[in-house]
Amino acid sequence: MPKSKVRKKAVYTPPASERRSPVKVAGPTHPVYVAVMLGLMLVGLAWLVVNYLAGDAISFMVTLGPWNFFIGFSLIVVGLLMTMRWR
Repeated sequence: MPKSKVRKKAVYTPPASERRSPVKVAGPTHPVYVAVMLGLMLVGLAWLVVNYLAGDAISFMVTLGPWNFFIGFSLIVVGLLMTMRWR
């Protein structure tokens, strides 16, 4: 059986109008950002622990009542949301 001819195709080069500029890669996150992120999570955790252990002895925590949970968990959630932008 005869062998078929191999066709060579030219290398495709996109037109000049479709060429894109190179994307700039972002560098690592600033250390202050990491410190704030970890600080928010730790402050939120500390807020909840203090609320459970000594919430009755601290006057402003007594007046906040159930809002203490909102404050503590909000600080933790904001810290966790910051982790998505951390490089």
